[in-house]
Amino acid sequence: MKACIFDLDGTLTDTLDSLTYSVNETLKEMKLTPITSDECRNFVGNGARVLMEKSLGAAGEADGSRLDEAMEIYGRIFDANCTYLVKPYEGVEEMLAELKRRGTRLAVLSNKPHRQTVKVVEEIFGGEVFDCVQGQQEKIARKPDPEGIYCLLEALQADREECLYVGDSEVDIRTGKNAGVRTVGVAWGFRTREILEDEGAETIIETPEELMEIR
Repeated sequence: MKACIFDLDGTLTDTLDSLTYSVNETLKEMKLTPITSDECRNFVGNGARVLMEKSLGAAGEADGSRLDEAMEIYGRIFDANCTYLVKPYEGVEEMLAELKRRGTRLAVLSNKPHRQTVKVVEEIFGGEVFDCVQGQQEKIARKPDPEGIYCLLEALQADREECLYVGDSEVDIRTGKNAGVRTVGVAWGFRTREILEDEGAETIIETPEELMEIR
């Protein structure tokens, strides 16, 4: 394993409180009803625009007429609160340290906007753990398109056969399959083990420590 690419939300960091807070502050400013934490959990994974589209639908605004307004408000609120109550999952920091000790090149690939992806990674893990950090950007198609993985493989100077992609959602399983890299699902994130299995995940781990056992 020469390189390991990780999803962020639900894989490395528990960001559900941050996301739910920012969505509900957006809906509050728009004078709409809030969503629940469980609803937010189910809405995340496909980027901020999809998150807000689904949240507006849950709040009774399903026609899309206020989506651009919501995105402007959410972008401002989330930028100020993207690290609010965010914490790494238990065992993640130790796992990353061991991978670094072994010489594995590490990267993050997220559908969270790039600016906030970088802010979260640097505040939670510092600037020295990951070789590359890549959030959603206009010039790169978002997951499950494999373009983001291809860009990171080039930056990490690794072939597909030398890389693991690790994520917690059906979007991540599809992304890894589309890119032709070995993909590991994590059972501690925003989706259930059953959802990952239904998506065809071949390897699912229950704790970060188990990643060390994969060869």
